[in-house]
This record gives sequence, structure tokens and C-alpha cells, in this order.
Amino acid sequence: MRPTDHVLVIFGASGDLTYRKLLPALFDLYSQSVLPENFIVLGVARSPMSRNDFCDKMKEGIINFSNLGKKYDSLIEPFLSRIDYLSIDTSDKSEYVKLKEKLLSIDNLYRTKGNYLFYLATPPNMYDTIAFNLKAVDLHIEIPNRYFRRIIVEKPFGYDLSSALELNNKLHAVFSEQQLYRIDHYLGKETVQNILVFRFSNGLFEPIWNRNFIHHIEITAAETLGVGNRGRYYEQSGAIRDMLQNHLMHLVALVAMEPPVLFEAHALQNEMVKVLQALRPLDKDSIESNIVRGQYTGARTNRGNLLAYREEKDVAPDSNTETFVAMKLFIDNWRWADVPFYIRTGKRLPSQLTEIIIHLKATPQALFKGQCTGPSCNKIILRIQPEEGIGMQFGLKSPGTGYNVRQVQMDFKYSELANTYIPSAYERLLLDAMHGDPALFIRSDAVEATWKFIDPLLQYIQTNKDFKLFGYPSCTWGPEEANQLIPEGWSEYPAYCSIEEEPKFTILS
Repeated sequence: MRPTDHVLVIFGASGDLTYRKLLPALFDLYSQSVLPENFIVLGVARSPMSRNDFCDKMKEGIINFSNLGKKYDSLIEPFLSRIDYLSIDTSDKSEYVKLKEKLLSIDNLYRTKGNYLFYLATPPNMYDTIAFNLKAVDLHIEIPNRYFRRIIVEKPFGYDLSSALELNNKLHAVFSEQQLYRIDHYLGKETVQNILVFRFSNGLFEPIWNRNFIHHIEITAAETLGVGNRGRYYEQSGAIRDMLQNHLMHLVALVAMEPPVLFEAHALQNEMVKVLQALRPLDKDSIESNIVRGQYTGARTNRGNLLAYREEKDVAPDSNTETFVAMKLFIDNWRWADVPFYIRTGKRLPSQLTEIIIHLKATPQALFKGQCTGPSCNKIILRIQPEEGIGMQFGLKSPGTGYNVRQVQMDFKYSELANTYIPSAYERLLLDAMHGDPALFIRSDAVEATWKFIDPLLQYIQTNKDFKLFGYPSCTWGPEEANQLIPEGWSEYPAYCSIEEEPKFTILS
């Protein structure tokens, strides 16, 4: 069923997010005939630009970044006919009269019935400003069964616990929680959603998804790229704020949550929040023993000479910002008592991937020659990117005489499904917001729970300048000290880059 007719208003429409992600995803939805019959995209930004110039730029983005642009290139021009542009100073409340007039004109021309979905593809410091300016011209008011008004907010949602609480309060002064959609694109990925189906639709797996059978859980989110031109942003965020507080905490919640009573948004979000609230709080001892921070240094590699983080544009030469973080954490509830969760994320690592690995406990007795006896013999592998899929590792008898055991792996990859289109995360989440389904968006209490867990770490870093920051050469798997967190060792992955000399690991001052 198609969503209700509406206007999608994108603030910050001249920016990179709109160009690379939002408009390409919308075109892919249009190509599949799942957008409303009457649907208009209104780009709003400060940049002075004509509608034709905006459409030309978005056409380029669609050709370069959409999944279906080459297959359905004949649909690009019809899609662009549904795009409009308005240049206003989004920080000036008086300018929003122009926006309201523009929307009323679109309603009359395209019969969009006063339904508006606002997308804030802007810097976070504009979120509350735009919300209050929309309120000034009554564009926030929705009347159930007549027309809706919804707003999508990108991460980062707050800078710490106090700023997240403040932002929640400001947005709630304008929009109800039911109107607010906090987007985390990780939750739109196929394998992330399949975690729920994999667990809760199979009697084979759910009975063993607990402390009785699982030894530990490992989550890796690795990036090969450095910060590039985002040095100014990254100096304010670091890996903890950029990845750990949101993406990785949400993956932990999905892996560890209890079955919801019903598969609907409120019940699903309730169970995710319970996990986040059960995270064992961080204190001085746990921070110093269970968390390792790192920052990439320069290296000569098979891909050329790579800069150190401190040499990147807009980065302080004595920066204390982490580009890598590894953590051991626990969930203090009945299902997961004393099961360690090991998490790591970093930039300039040898592979680009995100995986969740469930390490099952070994059998109580080794009966066969060659039988694996460690806690990593049997694994369930949830591969989120780059090649979404699910794998399992277990022991089988080697062919021939005797009972010799070898480890084998069984893999399922979505890409191998014939004639099956895998939508991008933004396609799925945009369509969910259009339908008014918040199941895969982040609720305010979940945001507050993740910040409540992370805040002691941020405060400790700020007040303890001697908390070590380890240097790791680009194209290595982070500081050597991170290996000490996990006695069984991190899982090994193929490296797509390598350094051409002996790595030098250092403590940065």
C-alpha cells in the first residue's frame, strides 16, 4: 500500500546528505512505484539556487548514487518534475511565512492535502531553531484523520546526556513524541532487521540465545577511510559519539532484547530500551580496564602514504580525539548475566565491514580428533555490511576413515538471491516515516539511556588527561592494547590494505 499523499520538505537540501543519500533513495522508491500518487519533494536551504539548478544537481546525485538510476534512467526526468526548491534563511523566523505560502501553493496544485514530512538534513545546532520557526507559522500542528505533520532528525542527537535532554525538551515543546522520527540508518539495513526475524521466528535459535549457551558476543564496525574533510566535525565527536553511542548501542539492543509481546513499534521499542537501561554502569575501574581508545597515525601502505589523524585538515596537532574505541560491556539482566559483549569501531582499519558474531559455548567434552574445544568453535555471524548476510560455523567429520573433525562455514548472502532487490537503509526508513511507522526509529527514552551509559566515559576522558590514547598505524586493527580486552581474540578478517614496514604502536601525548 502506498503512503498518504504528502510533501517531503528537506531542510539543508543543498548539502551532501541530500545529494548522496536522500534524493537517490527517493528516486529508487519512485522507480518501484511505492511513493504516493501525489508526492512532492521541496528542498529548502539558504543557498540561492533556481529550481532548475537544484534539479540538475540532484540529477547528478541520482545518476552517481542511486541503486536504480542506470536501470530506470528514463524515469529520472519524470521524478525531477516532482521536485521544487525554496531558498530562505532557515534561522530567520519571518522567512517561514514564505515556506508556508509555498506549501499551500503545492497543496492546491498537487492535492497533497496538507500532509507534511520535514527532514532536517542540517547541522544539529539548527534542529531546535527550525522546529520553533515551524511552530511560529503553525506548520507543526497536525489534526488526526485530517492531515499529519512529522519531522525526521538525523544524528547526532545531542552531544552528551544534558544536551540530549535539552534537545528532547525543546523538540517536545513543538512536536509530540509520535511526530518525532530520530533516524539511525543502521537500523534500516536488511541484516539488522533480519536479526529480529532470525531470532524470533526460529525455534532453532531462540532457545539458545542466552547466557546458558552463549560465551560472548563480538561486534565490529570497521572503516578503511580516515576523516577526510570532516575534521572539524570529528574533532567534536570522535568515535565514541560518532559510532559507539548510537549505531553500536542500537545493535547491542537488537541482539540482546527480549521478544516483544507484539511486533509493533511501541512493543519493539520498549524491549530495546529495557536492554539499554540494563547496561552495567561505567565507573573508574571499568573504564580503565574495559575501554581502549586509539588514534590512527601515518603509515606507508600499498595504497600510498596515509596521513596521521593529527595531520588531517581542521584537526588540532595535539588532538586527544579517538578514532578507535574498543569496549567490554555487560548487560545486567536475567538473560545476559555475566556474558561479555565486545565492541570495537575505528577508522583507517584494514577492512570496511560491520559484523555481529555470536560465540557459542563449547561442548562439555571433546570426543573426536581435531575437535575444536574453544568458545569460538560454533559461531553465528550476522553480516551487516558490505555484503549483507548470515553465516554459521560448526564442526563436521572430514571425509574418509576415522572421526577427524574440521570446521566448516555455511553462508547466506542476500546478493545471491536471484531477482531480489535489496533496498538501501534510507529507502526503507524514508518509506516507514511516510507510512507513520516508527518501529525502526529511536525513541527519546532510548536516546537518553544510551547517553546515560556513555556520559561517565566522556566525563572521565575530559577530567583525566592521563587516560591513555594509543596510536595505531593506518591499515592495522587498532591499538595492540585492544587485544587484551578479549582473551579469545578478535575475529580475523581479510585486509584490503597493508603497511610496508613494521608497525609502530605508540602512546600519544
